[in-house]
Amino acid sequence: MMLSDPSRKYRPFPQVDLPDRQWPSRTITKAPRWLSTDLRDGNQALIDPMNSEKKTRFFDLLVKIGVKEIEVGFPSAGATEFDFISGLVKTGRIPDDVIVQVLTQARRDLIEKTFASLQGAPKAIVHVYNAVSPAWRRIVFNMDRPQIKQIAIDAAKIIRDEAAKQPNTDWHFEYSPEPFSTAELDFSLECCEAVMDILQPTAEKPLILNLPATVEAATPNIYADQIEWFGRHIRNRETVCISLHPHNDRGTGVAAAELGLMAGADRVEGCMFGNGERTGNCDLVTVALNMYTQGLSPGLDFSNMEEIVQTATYCNQLPVHPRHPYAGDLVFTAFSGSHQDAIKKGFAAQEQRNDEIWDVPYLPIDPADLGCSYEAVIRVNSQSGKGGVAWVLQQDKGLKLPKRMQGDFSRVIQNMADGSSRELNAADIWQAFEQHYRLGRDQPYSLVDYHESGPAGNRVFTGKIRHEGVERSVSGRGNGLISGVLSALREELGIGLEVVDYSEHAIGEGTDVNAAAYVECRTDDGRTIFGVGLDSDVATASVQAILSAANGLVSDGVKAA
Repeated sequence: MMLSDPSRKYRPFPQVDLPDRQWPSRTITKAPRWLSTDLRDGNQALIDPMNSEKKTRFFDLLVKIGVKEIEVGFPSAGATEFDFISGLVKTGRIPDDVIVQVLTQARRDLIEKTFASLQGAPKAIVHVYNAVSPAWRRIVFNMDRPQIKQIAIDAAKIIRDEAAKQPNTDWHFEYSPEPFSTAELDFSLECCEAVMDILQPTAEKPLILNLPATVEAATPNIYADQIEWFGRHIRNRETVCISLHPHNDRGTGVAAAELGLMAGADRVEGCMFGNGERTGNCDLVTVALNMYTQGLSPGLDFSNMEEIVQTATYCNQLPVHPRHPYAGDLVFTAFSGSHQDAIKKGFAAQEQRNDEIWDVPYLPIDPADLGCSYEAVIRVNSQSGKGGVAWVLQQDKGLKLPKRMQGDFSRVIQNMADGSSRELNAADIWQAFEQHYRLGRDQPYSLVDYHESGPAGNRVFTGKIRHEGVERSVSGRGNGLISGVLSALREELGIGLEVVDYSEHAIGEGTDVNAAAYVECRTDDGRTIFGVGLDSDVATASVQAILSAANGLVSDGVKAA
């Protein structure tokens, strides 16, 4: 039960003595260094951590977005983590302009294993941390300040010596006094400078000093004060990179990152869409696009937001909130008539202006910059994390399902997941797709061959269809191929369908191109059924799509003539 007087139990976080603070009057003028910790901090927060396939997909996405520093895991945590990290190195999957980072606790055996996972890497960041905050010292470790400081010193010596054993790797180091947000500023500074004394950073190769709000304990202005104080007092400021690692316990992780940058920080660590321990890490997408809407390039590319959302959803098995500032399903949707009117008028005015300045009511960003539009809302079927299935099909099979078919198929996958005790992989999804849309050979009706004839607007479809092992000749007349097929099915076989939506696209490039066709059909009794056709010829794919829907109708128990 909540207390009527919470001051009996909780105390306000003390302010920082910084009467001449400068950050409130500053603005963010350049993009920071970005560090994605999706594969480490984000992954360790998942109920079902990512397997190697999902971690690889996520890694490739981060590279595609343009993230240059990626914390790929905690190699000493177990064989799965170690093998994934060493696999990235051995397979040469890390681009030349990307540096991977790994985390380790301040223990010799764990540090040695961490370096072993990176053997052969051209360059890497080793991130070591130890707890310095009073509650951790008192409750968790029962140590005093000198003992805690000595842990940091010993760890710095070990990583220095381990790096020397692998001179062909360009080593970089990061140290975190954890959690900085609730520690004494002078003690955090003392520990950081002790580490600097060992590692001897330079302006050309600075030491990353990560100042994590591991637990967000105060308003974001307090964190900004802490960052500015630290930046003023750290010696040889030019030899260190001040990094932010805000969490979201008070719901202000993004604000803490923004104010921390105004306070002089150089780097931001976080996760896509704010995944992470407890309430999550700082959301890199929001921080970056907030900069973008102020006319500042973040150096990250979110042009295909739908792909990014689907990948994150599939890999994390977590939905992106429909009200996420830039990526949610409903971000560019207005239900109020007055809002809709204002937006439409804004678009009209935008088209008539001669400059490119964005000025549309209710829309702080042009949806087109994110690969979407106001009318065509991003739709991600993310219930229970299964919304990425459409993306998996696109990546693995080249299929671009229409939005309504995505919804239809997501329910199939959801039912499979509910009834399965194991993870569904890409092969499972494709098998379910083939079965649900009747793409296998053993179907009630299959196409043998066909041809068209007649003038435009009065086409005749003549074909052979195999039914229960017997070939049957059918024909139908319509204004085009599809209407002719529908006519043949109705008149010759008693299968009544009406096409309400049709789409097609090529699969592949160059001379090795196939076609995919999709139909949404309505039955005589008002039901909706979808069909898919795949063939090297787009016309044949269209016929196959109609038969796919017809087979679904028959499978539902409708008797044909």
